[in-house]
Amino acid sequence: MRIRFLSIVVLLFGHLAQSQQPVKVAGKRTIRVLIVDGFSNHDWKRTTWMVRHILEETGHFEVTVSTAPNTSDSLSKTSWYPPFEEYDVVIQNTNNIQDTALRWPRRVEQRLEDYVRGGGGLYVLLSANNAFASWPQYDTIIGLGWRPRGAGYALQLDTADRIMRIPPGQGEGTNHGERFDAVIHIVNRHPINQGYPQRWRTASMELYRYARGPAENITVLSAATDSVTGKIFPVEWVTRYGKGRVYASSMGHLWKGDVYPVSYRCIDFQTTLIRATEWLATGKVTYPVPRNFPTANATSLRAEGDIPGSRQSH
Repeated sequence: MRIRFLSIVVLLFGHLAQSQQPVKVAGKRTIRVLIVDGFSNHDWKRTTWMVRHILEETGHFEVTVSTAPNTSDSLSKTSWYPPFEEYDVVIQNTNNIQDTALRWPRRVEQRLEDYVRGGGGLYVLLSANNAFASWPQYDTIIGLGWRPRGAGYALQLDTADRIMRIPPGQGEGTNHGERFDAVIHIVNRHPINQGYPQRWRTASMELYRYARGPAENITVLSAATDSVTGKIFPVEWVTRYGKGRVYASSMGHLWKGDVYPVSYRCIDFQTTLIRATEWLATGKVTYPVPRNFPTANATSLRAEGDIPGSRQSH
């Protein structure tokens, strides 16, 4: 009877140890992160808030926000000039797809180019790859973006994960279907996904079909099969630009009116956000893969009420 009781206790504590909250990382250098936001067709304010608190609750990141003016007139006259070089990682959370007159001042564009080329890390946060179609170097930096049919190469994979480069004018312009619980599979092992299962299920993802761009110095990390066409497209990729590292992904959708959507409650999204940001800053990943990481058969979500940063905000 005593042995059975002890077994129950061990199982209980083992369950509690699989906390849905990110693990606190102590004794490591704090990574300085700058989130740039200000305009988007997505809820950029809520997105910034969520990303900031997911990172900060690990104890491993110090996050600052720089908000660009959100009118083309004020942008052309503004003194807004974020000091990218003071940070280890820049998270790009602006998107001008619905108003192409909203551009960063050219001096800010050049400053980001210089920052990444010189060794800075850039995280292209979901719809940020929809942005700045008239900025050629941005296309080169991010590798693939939301672009029309004639703009750049699209990447598609076959069932053996061989990458096919679809030339400009062939295939389709970038688009996506309804959000769905996609099974993501690893195409290339990398410090970001080291320790992940070969396949896992993520919740409510928008899989970008025919993302296009120069696709130079690019490594596809993972891919998923589109629920409508049955075709396989990249989910995550990294690029090199000069000495800099760049990470982009179609995970992490947060639309207008969303508070804490399942796409953000995903253990895989939160874990990857943290690990990708660490890799961008250091070239290494020390943040552990949680035991409740999803499998190919089931998603894994933080509790709906367990919102990052909610304790600090009250």
